[in-house]
Amino acid sequence: MSMLITDIGELVTCDETIDGAVEEPLHAGLGMLRDAAIVIAGGGEDAAPVIEWIGPAAQAPAADWAISLEGRAVVPGFVDSHSHLVFAGDRSSEFAARMSGTPYDGGGIAFSVEATRAATDDELRTLIAHRVAEMRAQGTTTVEIKSGYGLNVQDEARSVRLAREVTSEVTFLGAHVVPPDRRDEGGRAAYLDLVCGEMIQACAPYARWVDVFCEPSSPFAFDGEESRRVLEAGRAAGLELRVHGNQLSEGPGVQLAVELGAASVDHCTFLTDADVEALAGSKTVATLLPGVEFSTRQPYPDARRLLDAGVAVAIASDCNPGTCYSSSMPLMIALAVREMGMTPAEALRAATSGGAQALRRTDIGTVRVGQRADLAAIEAASWLHIPYRVGVPLVRAMEV
Repeated sequence: MSMLITDIGELVTCDETIDGAVEEPLHAGLGMLRDAAIVIAGGGEDAAPVIEWIGPAAQAPAADWAISLEGRAVVPGFVDSHSHLVFAGDRSSEFAARMSGTPYDGGGIAFSVEATRAATDDELRTLIAHRVAEMRAQGTTTVEIKSGYGLNVQDEARSVRLAREVTSEVTFLGAHVVPPDRRDEGGRAAYLDLVCGEMIQACAPYARWVDVFCEPSSPFAFDGEESRRVLEAGRAAGLELRVHGNQLSEGPGVQLAVELGAASVDHCTFLTDADVEALAGSKTVATLLPGVEFSTRQPYPDARRLLDAGVAVAIASDCNPGTCYSSSMPLMIALAVREMGMTPAEALRAATSGGAQALRRTDIGTVRVGQRADLAAIEAASWLHIPYRVGVPLVRAMEV
């Protein structure tokens, strides 16, 4: 079966090689077509629908059935390459305290650990499904989900197993923080041994990635050598690498990520010139998480500095219970434009093809023949309404 989606006012492909793309500065790099159509084929229980044809609506081939978007804009589905959706509990009071001047230090994670451990599988499953549905209602079609609120073998393994039910992009983050009962010197070392041994072995069958919160300035997170050990143990278990780095201060996270060939280093709030140079000369993506800065009142990352240096940049939600309980990629795009020096076109690319690059995926993030038909429709004639009408629910993943 094939489906024709026609009467698309603006189609953003994020494919600069596509024929007939609009050549206007506002749309630079987006491979945008006006008055476009798409033909989608395939699909079913075992295979996602794929794009079979793209072009002007007036030249669209016949299909088994057709729908008209009546001039609405279409973009690639957002690729949210950093989220923490497996959790229970509420930390709204922590947010209120930060807004009243209490600084963020990473310590609130312990509250989420307690609530998550106490939740049943079905309770967590329901919470995850609700959050994924909330994301799709705002245009997200691919989401990476981390563990990190279990912090013992049983609950970390449970977290990645439940995450794997809704996405293939699952990240083991047992090295999120050191649990409160392990923060003395001997307990810390024993916890690191557990993460790098039994915990990774229990979680690796369900995960694609390993991650670590590399932040020596926090007493709860991990220093450079501890982080290296976690990443190397994960790689030995067959996992690919991601890093939380340079969120609270300058530190070793970016350099470690580049040295070990991590797909992405996330946060990148505090960077030295050497960090920027290292990223520019690597295949490691700098994933920026502006919702965190919004929610913690920290300085925003300088995306302009990274882009001008030639660094590959993604933006993601970091949806989590403590520092950014928002699943809205349109909000992240608006914040990236308003607060981080990105143009609207750069921010949209960072939320789509940039996120795909951060996940080392070539089948999502763009609209190309042969790729997955992961699309999002906008209740407006132009994609520019995403950052322009901030806070208005205009974008939704298309069900094809």
